[in-house]
Amino acid sequence: MGLISCLQRCVQLVILPAYILAYVGLWDSFYKKVFPYIMAKFAPIYNRKVYKQKQELFSNLRKFAGPSGQLRLLEIGTGTGPNFQFYPPGCRLTCTDPNPNFQQFLLKSLSENPHLHLEHSVVASGENLHQISDGTMDVVVCTLVLCSVTDVNKVLKEVLRVLRLGGAFYFLEHVAADHSSWTYFWQRVCDPAWKCFGDGCSLSRDTQKNLEKTNFSELNLRRIHVAPRWIPTSPHIIGYAVK
Repeated sequence: MGLISCLQRCVQLVILPAYILAYVGLWDSFYKKVFPYIMAKFAPIYNRKVYKQKQELFSNLRKFAGPSGQLRLLEIGTGTGPNFQFYPPGCRLTCTDPNPNFQQFLLKSLSENPHLHLEHSVVASGENLHQISDGTMDVVVCTLVLCSVTDVNKVLKEVLRVLRLGGAFYFLEHVAADHSSWTYFWQRVCDPAWKCFGDGCSLSRDTQKNLEKTNFSELNLRRIHVAPRWIPTSPHIIGYAVK
C-alpha cells in the first residue's frame, strides 16, 4: 500500500462515525440541513479573500447581454448567494441548487441585493437542469461547485445546452495542485475527510482538463492562489468560456 493510501485509511478511521451514519442513511439528511449554516458563515470570509478577483471576473458580464439589453443569468449551485453583489443591475436571475435548505439564506441575499430580479429558483443538480430550456441563458455562473458535483462533464454539457450561441460560462473553482507538489500530496490525503464534511467536495479534481475538452469556442482561463500555496484549497482556476 502506498503512503497516500495508508494515510487516507488513517483519515477514514478518524472520521469512522460519519461513515457509520452515512451507511445507516442518517448522515446526508443531517448534513444537508447543517451545511447551509456552515456556508452562511464561510461564504463572506471567502468573498473577502477573492473580492478583487470576483470583481474583475464579473466586470464584463454586460457584454453578453441579449439583443434586448437585459442579461439572463443562470447560477448553478447558488447556495447562500455570495455572488449577487457582483451582478449588474437589472439582471434576470435564475438560481439552482440541489439542497432546498439554502432557501432562507438565498432570500436574505436577494433582499440585500434589490438591484437583481429573481425569475426562477429551482431545486436541481447541475447535471440535470431539465427545467431550463435550451439556449435561453446569456450567462451561466458556477463558483466552488464543480469540485463537488458527481459528474463535471455532465454539468458542462448542460451549461452548453442552456447557453445561447455566443453566451458565456463564468467559473471560479479550487482545483488540484501540481501533481509533483506537496500540496497535491496533502490534497489526496485529506480528500476522504474533505468530501465527507464538504458535502462531496474534492480537493484534487483536475477541473481545467474538463473545461479544455468541452466544446467551447473560446476559453479564457488562468490559475491563481487565494492563500499560501501549501494550503490544500489554495490552487484555483478562474475565467470564462464562450459557446
